[in-house]
Amino acid sequence: MLETAISAARSAAKILMDNFGKISPDDIRRKSANDFLTFVDEEAEKKIIETIHNKFPSHSILAEESGLSEEAGDFEWIIDPLDGTTNYISGVPIFAVSIGVRHNKELQLGVVLDPVRNELFFAEKSKGAFLNGKPIHVSTNQNLKDCLFATGFPFKYKEYLSTYLNCFHDIFIQCSGARRMGSAALDLSYVACGRFDFFWEIGLNPWDIAAGSLIIAEAGGQVSDFWGKNSFLSNGFYTATNGMIHHQILEIIQRHFKSEYKR
Repeated sequence: MLETAISAARSAAKILMDNFGKISPDDIRRKSANDFLTFVDEEAEKKIIETIHNKFPSHSILAEESGLSEEAGDFEWIIDPLDGTTNYISGVPIFAVSIGVRHNKELQLGVVLDPVRNELFFAEKSKGAFLNGKPIHVSTNQNLKDCLFATGFPFKYKEYLSTYLNCFHDIFIQCSGARRMGSAALDLSYVACGRFDFFWEIGLNPWDIAAGSLIIAEAGGQVSDFWGKNSFLSNGFYTATNGMIHHQILEIIQRHFKSEYKR
């Protein structure tokens, strides 16, 4: 499955790079407010699904653009063919292909490919995490004052904006800096290899975070929803850290998000 996932990611990445910088306004469609789609997303997703089903025809697929396939099975592939579409159509070279696999609802495999930098992050359950074949590990920072974190603004859930900004303030004043990349899959991959110490965001979908979550866990980090539970794939309130500061981040977040929210 790892070989298939990597092959699928590379095939999709070729489509992304072949069309990068060539998208016209006529190629862009709006799925919902602030959420865009191009033919590139669709072609890349189609290629990924074709590659998977050639090897594993009975496996089900949950993909950003086409939803959940009808095939029944214990294995589920969770796919984002272009994580960072807004960056992509704007010519910002920060985007990725993300492919995760669950078996009986438990993450088993994650692949995130950054085609611009040719960085391939991957992990299999209980086998460690890797960047271009070399083992990676989360950071060792234990003090928030030394931490660089990533986040994403809740552009699809603006009803949470005031709460989010108040929470951001309380986190930001304790840390060394913040970044907003525009691709959750890369944010998580950067936590996994120690470039960021933690990441948190509201309103994420399973295809945004499935692959990266396993990569972080296999790199020694910790992931949860805002309330320390394992419901992040369903509720979208997401925290990922190096593990050493996880409880500190959750304590701050829970001052603002006091009770559990649903998507």
